[in-house]
Amino acid sequence: MPPSPFGFTASAPELAWLLEGFVERVTGARGAVLLSGDGIHKTFHGLDQDDVDRLAAAASGLYAIVAGTAQQLGDVDAGGRPQVRQVICEMGALVLYVCTVGAGSRLAVLADREADAAVIGHEMVRLGNSVRTHLDTPSRQTA
Repeated sequence: MPPSPFGFTASAPELAWLLEGFVERVTGARGAVLLSGDGIHKTFHGLDQDDVDRLAAAASGLYAIVAGTAQQLGDVDAGGRPQVRQVICEMGALVLYVCTVGAGSRLAVLADREADAAVIGHEMVRLGNSVRTHLDTPSRQTA
């Protein structure tokens, strides 16, 4: 399948059922957003449109901050790219989890504070591994 205008190799309807299944299957998950590395959401489940836009931007920003910190601290792979596996942000009653799920793609999950972090992390990795090639987001070309 050719890339979409947003750079993803799979369409939103093809991916929406994955996020719906994730939120319904994982106890405590309130919503999930699949986004590009620069914060543009591809598809989501369990959140309204305004919250999705804010969450995608926040997830992208948090991930970028941690990646920059990893770069500065020398935690990079052989190609010099920072190694970020997951970002977790604990708030009052909510926790935001962000991880890489494909080249240039991120998965953000908003969960209740009481949700099992190990289960959420495991399920995020499982989802990413199962469809990684369909979640790749190529770098945007500048004009």
